[in-house]
Amino acid sequence: MAKNQLGVLNALDVAKTQWYHFTAIVIAGMGFFTDAYDLFCVSLVTKLLGRIYYTAPAIPNVTHKPGSLPPNVADAVNGVALCGTLAGQLFFGWLGDKLGRKRVYGITLILMVVCSIGSGLSFGKKREGVVATLCFFRFWLGFGIGGDYPLSATIMSEYANKKTRGAFIAAVFAMQGFGILGGGIVALIVSSAFRNKYDSPSFDSDPGLSLPEQADYVWRIIVMFGAVPAALTYYWRMKMPETARYTALVAKNAKQAAADMSKVLQVTLDAEEEKVERMAQEPSNSFGLFSKEFAKRHGLHLLGTTSTWFLLDIAFYSQNLFQKDIFTAIGWIPSAGSMSALEEVFKIAKAQTLIALCSTVPGYWFTVAFIDYLGRFTIQLMGFFFMTVFMFALGIPYHHWTLKSNHLPFVVMYSFTFFFANFGPNATTFIVPAEIFPARLRSTCHGISAACGKAGAIVGAFGFLYAAQSQDPKKVDAGYHTGIGVKNSLIALGCINFLGMLFTFLVPEPKGKSLEEITGEDDGEGGEIETGTSRTVPV
Repeated sequence: MAKNQLGVLNALDVAKTQWYHFTAIVIAGMGFFTDAYDLFCVSLVTKLLGRIYYTAPAIPNVTHKPGSLPPNVADAVNGVALCGTLAGQLFFGWLGDKLGRKRVYGITLILMVVCSIGSGLSFGKKREGVVATLCFFRFWLGFGIGGDYPLSATIMSEYANKKTRGAFIAAVFAMQGFGILGGGIVALIVSSAFRNKYDSPSFDSDPGLSLPEQADYVWRIIVMFGAVPAALTYYWRMKMPETARYTALVAKNAKQAAADMSKVLQVTLDAEEEKVERMAQEPSNSFGLFSKEFAKRHGLHLLGTTSTWFLLDIAFYSQNLFQKDIFTAIGWIPSAGSMSALEEVFKIAKAQTLIALCSTVPGYWFTVAFIDYLGRFTIQLMGFFFMTVFMFALGIPYHHWTLKSNHLPFVVMYSFTFFFANFGPNATTFIVPAEIFPARLRSTCHGISAACGKAGAIVGAFGFLYAAQSQDPKKVDAGYHTGIGVKNSLIALGCINFLGMLFTFLVPEPKGKSLEEITGEDDGEGGEIETGTSRTVPV
């Protein structure tokens, strides 16, 4: 225990793993389950939306194809939630430091529940009305989801003990994998149920009958289901006490902090009001976000967390560029005309569920298992390194992978990029910002870092969607212009991952240290953690 560390905070740091740790993981993790479900479930139903609202009337002697969302509409439906998430991360991150983590935590959940339901109740029968209201509700859904990032990470960080803090925060984030998996499973169940009830022929056999009228309920049920897990956790979020670190170090209420944690830890803790008052007068506990002192102590750290998250999300969110090519190549998703509308939803959900089950979920839980042994720095550096290797290995000999005999190795390589993203920077970029900044700025700085990540997601999901278009005008997707091609896009993404590796050296290693030891809030001597020389890679 540091000489000036509060007893209540030391008690949290040295506490053995107890039931309240797992309760906090479930409460915060269920929020992330909902976040991932809501963000990713729309990709399962965009093809169905295209068939319902954008299938053109048949013209004699002209090849008739299933409808699809125009590029600008698809971009809006898929991207508006990301824009809302970016705004929510900044706003609720700041608000979490101003009002407290708990008070804001309930607001984000209510917003997610209301907007999930609203997304499925999009108004009108005309496609313009449906798309407009869907985008409206998905923006505000994203706004609520954005608030969950800094709040969940900060709450778990401030509740955890220092020995297993990394694993606990990683476990919260790992629920994102189950959210993606849950979205696929719900889509499988709903589409199967409707297929059994309203069996329909393929589009090529009968365009009209391939789309039963009841298919409009399928996408609505899938997007609305995201409200269920969020609503189930609201009561328990409201029952959680405010974190002791916020109450003592930000609100300066030592008595309340001791009382709250005495109940949680089931021990008697002293209030230490004089020590809290003395710590509040320390210069190291009063500088603001835009001060020279913050720039001196944490400027490079914030540059490290924002840049690595930005670069990671460009690569991570751009990986869906070649998902459709992979799924089609290995026969998981046949051509659209050979399927009915409901069968297409089922096939897409099946493919995404298998990818989540085989690579996404295991990667998250490898991080949970090893982060407090290997450390954040090692896992992040390793993840960026292997993502770089696999992106170059996919991109440089791209023609080789397009040959039919090489489809299976291509899928394996593709899966490994997902695995090392999740057993790597996709997890660590979420964890580290919740550990290395002072309590009064922790949620704000995490929100800024996360918002930079979402800016990268927007670049990856949409910038590279256009960039990856073929250089041959005849092979460009409808509604798009020529780009640099998939091969050059993959090579560019490899370079981006390499930059992420370099910027990782700006991020400090907080493994095994108390939050106050890292930031210097207990004695004013911390906050300038070495960013490279003190690390060792276990062998």
